Amino acid sequence: MSTLTDARPSTSKPTNGLTGTWTFIRFYLRRDRIALLAWTIGLYILYVTQAVSTDGLYKTQAEFEEAAATMGDNPAFIAMLGPPQALDTLGGNVAWQISATGAIAVGLMSMFTVGRHTRAEEESGRDEIVRSGVVGRHATFAATSIVAVLANVIVGIVIAAGLAAYGLPTAGSWALGLGTAAVGIVFTAVALLAAQLTESARAMYGIVGAVIAVAYVVRGIGDVGDGTLSWLSPIGWMQGMRPYDNERWWPLLLSLVVAAVLVGVALRLLARRDVGSGILPPRPGPARAGAGLQSALGLAWRLQRGPFIGWAIGVFLVGIAYGSIGTDVEDIMGSGGAADAVAQAGGDLTDSFYATTALMMAVFASAYAIQGGLRARSEELAGRAEPLLATHLDRVRWLWGHTVVVLVGSLVIVGLGGFGTGLMYGVMADDMSQVLRLFGASLAHVPATWVLAGFTVAVSGLVPRFAMVAWAALAYCFIVMMFGEILNLPDWLTAISPFDHSPMVPVADFEIGPPLALTLVAAALLAAGTYGLRRRDIQTT
Repeated sequence: MSTLTDARPSTSKPTNGLTGTWTFIRFYLRRDRIALLAWTIGLYILYVTQAVSTDGLYKTQAEFEEAAATMGDNPAFIAMLGPPQALDTLGGNVAWQISATGAIAVGLMSMFTVGRHTRAEEESGRDEIVRSGVVGRHATFAATSIVAVLANVIVGIVIAAGLAAYGLPTAGSWALGLGTAAVGIVFTAVALLAAQLTESARAMYGIVGAVIAVAYVVRGIGDVGDGTLSWLSPIGWMQGMRPYDNERWWPLLLSLVVAAVLVGVALRLLARRDVGSGILPPRPGPARAGAGLQSALGLAWRLQRGPFIGWAIGVFLVGIAYGSIGTDVEDIMGSGGAADAVAQAGGDLTDSFYATTALMMAVFASAYAIQGGLRARSEELAGRAEPLLATHLDRVRWLWGHTVVVLVGSLVIVGLGGFGTGLMYGVMADDMSQVLRLFGASLAHVPATWVLAGFTVAVSGLVPRFAMVAWAALAYCFIVMMFGEILNLPDWLTAISPFDHSPMVPVADFEIGPPLALTLVAAALLAAGTYGLRRRDIQTT
């Protein structure tokens, strides 16, 4: 806050709607420099390592063509990844496998960037303090828009340059990079619009997250069909640029025009509302709290049920998608390089595939564990924890209300992923015994998710300033899972990831030792976090 105060424009000058914009741009870039750098590096690694892994997976043109013939006809793959375009080439395969994931990632980056500098600032009251100086009505809006667009453009350029440097065709690399940036710009505009509609950052994130999810689903339905519905989704516009397959550039203009229209609407709404308010009035709550809110556990569940339901549905649907391709695993992974990559542990190729997917879904579910683990810290920062703790509610019960919800929620979400996988695979293979089998395989990874939840609580309790480092731990686990073999990481480095110790059921036998050890580690981390919270002051900054 002191940095921005020192840089406030002189009060001796008259204001216009954009007075102070450049000051805010410099302040936002300084404030977000670490986060935006992390997003940029992470997306660069995601795209380039996808190229490296695909290049190593299919060693001959015949293997590319064999995999393309199988995957290009599979509706589940098309719904998850996009329209099959140039799958018999390295560039086309990379674009197909990573473009939808990259679009969601830049959408989330844009959402958090916009939310942090708009609705979150208004909700905390800091925006009103800043506006007491010589600041134009549209200054923060304009600065936020410029910073978010700049971040997306830089990400797009870095992706394009990285893929081209690896040796992929230049035109296709730029189409993929700029298309990804365009998707992020569209979701930036959506976030700016949502910030005018709501009175809370949480509601704004909910709206933008729902738009991203709908865009992904609509694109998937359209791609499985005749492709018409895909043109209602910004993700579909990006994939419609056809990277590495006779590129088309006009969808890029479509994205920019739609983004400009949404920004214009957001500006009109900004002029119609008061600072701190939203166009949509909040729904009034009941006059008296229900019985479930009379306990720390009930309150924690009420606060976390939305994210839990969203993650549970998402992981369950991912499991359904993985289960639907079980009978085609032999055809899809039958080529030498692909089979070797999936069946590293030996044994049946289908079992190896489902051992890998169970691990992947557990890593995805860990994002919920970290998000839920950070909820207590966010309540503390927002100033809502202190009034609660001034009553008869003690710190340990308050913290463990959130912790129990996270631990049980992680168990349920991981289990739902395995249940969805087994259910769909059982239907496809006409063998319903797979439901229990793959459900059990997913549960083998629950202790690893608890370790990440415990790490989140430990950091929040002991060194709360660095609580967000929990996300870096998840990113590390993801990198080890996806690219550990490609990067030739030493054993001691991969062993840091708790998922490296999870039994790879069903390709391997279940052993109680590693999950039990991981559970004890999680318990020790939770105890450390509880101790830290009891010993330190409650902080609101």
